[in-house]
Amino acid sequence: MDIDRNAPAIASGKIEIAADRLAVWDRLTNFGGWPEWQPRVRSVDFDGEVAPGAVFRWKPGPTTITSTVTEVDPPSEVGWTGTTLGIQAVHVWRLAPSGGGTSVTTEESWDGWLVRALKGPMAKSLQKEIDAALGHLKAAVEGDAT
Repeated sequence: MDIDRNAPAIASGKIEIAADRLAVWDRLTNFGGWPEWQPRVRSVDFDGEVAPGAVFRWKPGPTTITSTVTEVDPPSEVGWTGTTLGIQAVHVWRLAPSGGGTSVTTEESWDGWLVRALKGPMAKSLQKEIDAALGHLKAAVEGDAT
């Protein structure tokens, strides 16, 4: 799966996590548990299996995002699309073995009238969110291991 490379806002990041891929995968794909490790996520409405076509709704602040899982390759890759306030997002996470842990790479693209109108600030906001999510995931998974 790939993000929309032509979107006006694209961000990516990478981090090393001192845990095996299954531990990272389990934390990342437990959508209902996101509020436990992502401070901005207020709630997640998801009941079911993480599989292509699965829909989840989540609140990262005042808005609700409706996302659809599009790619699942445990424990290597998961991706979804999402929409809110006229923004169409595509998000993918990739996990690879790295030394004694896991290398986590994530990319996201945003498109839509609002993103095109505010391209610079939206791209900065997206990069900030990617960086924060990676840091929070690392802290959560490594905290689980202690």
